[in-house]
Amino acid sequence: MSGHNLSQRGGSSYVLMTAAYNEEAYIEQTITSVLGQTLRPQCWVIVSDGSKDRTDEIVQAYARDFDFIRFLRVNRLPGRNFRSKVLALQAGLNLIENLNYDFIGNLDADVTVDPEYFQALIHHFELRPEFGIISGFVHEQTRGEFRNRSSNRTGSVPHAAQLVRRECYQAIGGYAVLKYGGEDWVAQTSAKMKGWRVESAPNLKIFHHRHTGAGDNLLRDRFRLGRLDYSVGSDPVFEVLKCLQRLGEEPAVAGALARLLGFVWSSLIREPRPVSDEFKAFLRQEQKARVASLFHYFNSTSRKPPRGAKCRQLIR
Repeated sequence: MSGHNLSQRGGSSYVLMTAAYNEEAYIEQTITSVLGQTLRPQCWVIVSDGSKDRTDEIVQAYARDFDFIRFLRVNRLPGRNFRSKVLALQAGLNLIENLNYDFIGNLDADVTVDPEYFQALIHHFELRPEFGIISGFVHEQTRGEFRNRSSNRTGSVPHAAQLVRRECYQAIGGYAVLKYGGEDWVAQTSAKMKGWRVESAPNLKIFHHRHTGAGDNLLRDRFRLGRLDYSVGSDPVFEVLKCLQRLGEEPAVAGALARLLGFVWSSLIREPRPVSDEFKAFLRQEQKARVASLFHYFNSTSRKPPRGAKCRQLIR
């Protein structure tokens, strides 16, 4: 029985959105991955965010053959920015607003997932009605094999291939349009503020075929991440610990310092934050609790290494 038939015969259904910008190298394998799902989406809107390569041609060819795939092209904002992706997704919402579905999700245009991925996510939701956002763990290719990304943790839900319960999505107002990115971070924190739980399942793999920051200036990207951390209200002590924990990541030492500098720079110029005081207070309370847990771990005589793994879980 095909996944498409399963979604039409009752039970929970979901829709997907994808924003794609010059993804001709990856988009076809992403589409093939969705076509192979044991439970296909009721509708999948792929928005070309002003692509200049063969992305549109590839997507349109599949949209002609599969009626659940819908194509939309929008004009991209000029310059390098992190707002375009969410603006593209918001444009795609117009094509699904009249559909009756239980879950809405984002799928990046450079990832693939195992055939049972989305059916497994929905199974998690059905077992846990208190959960608002669920995804798998991101794996990136290192020395010829896909490995668990160091930033993965069960309490943090990456945007790459996630589903959101429809009621939760409406409660948080969808994905926020943010200058420095981080829409997944704001979405999951907002969900927790509204009383929902979020989770990433380690056994569900997301295969990311392009490394984060690939093709970009890594130091510039780390500087941006520091400004992102400041913009959402991250606690300064937590930020310092986070940067210390990342000293070994590429580019070693310099990357962590660039991130900290970005945070400090935004603080010095008193850059306005796009989040509410309530959001900032909630996030900082959560971060302080994680720092307290870390110090408790190190002070405990009954707990032994691996301390590095524990640190990565708490300071992320």
